[in-house]
Order: sequence, then C-alpha cells, then structure tokens
Amino acid sequence: MRPSLDPGMFARCRAPESSLVRIGDKWTGRIIRCLESGPRRFSELQIPLRGITPKVLTETLRAMERDGLLERTAYPEMPPRVEYELTPLGRSPRAPMAACCAWSEAHLPDVLDARDAYELAEDRPGREGL
Repeated sequence: MRPSLDPGMFARCRAPESSLVRIGDKWTGRIIRCLESGPRRFSELQIPLRGITPKVLTETLRAMERDGLLERTAYPEMPPRVEYELTPLGRSPRAPMAACCAWSEAHLPDVLDARDAYELAEDRPGREGL
C-alpha cells in the first residue's frame, strides 16, 4: 500500500509568492531570453514575443520587477524612454533554462512518439464509445 500524500507537502514552497513559479509561466522565461544580451525597450521585446498582448507584457514585466528579476529604468527624455534589464537574480535561471531546452531538444522525438501512441490507443480515457 502506498503512503498517503502529505496535505502540507507544498507549504514550504509558498507557491503564490515564489519567483520560481514565475519562471515557469508562459512569458517570463522568454523575456529572460530576450534580455540576456542587455537592456531592451518595450517595443523591442514585442518583436520576438509575437502573440503577447501589450497588457500581458506590461503585467509580466511588472511582476518580474516586483520579484527582483529585472529593473525598469525610465529616462527623462522627450519622448520618454524606458528600458528593462535583468538583475543578477534575473540572470540566475539561465543555466537551468538552458538545461531544460537541451532536454527538450534531446527528447522531442520521444515525446512526439508518446503523444502519437496515446492518440492511437484504443483504451485511453475519452475514447469510450468511439
């Protein structure tokens, strides 16, 4: 018999406040990659981040700033200029992110094969009555 799961198993993680959870969201890792080579303006970030709305980009940048992953610098110029730059904390996930990318590249064929096999399986959930 398997031991039951501890109801407090995630208590130490404090997931809603954890910046580690932020790294796993849809856009933060991509923004980190965009800022690896130095500061960027909002409009520069929008180019490789096709599909992100200005609202979501703004919200993500603010959350990353709040979590200490990047710094926002507003320059007193006309027109106004704002740049975003990674902090040392924001640079720290680059190695784990690179490892995840390498794992993904190495195992993509296996994952695609598993997906195909799952879709073809007669006894998979959701295929009842087909």
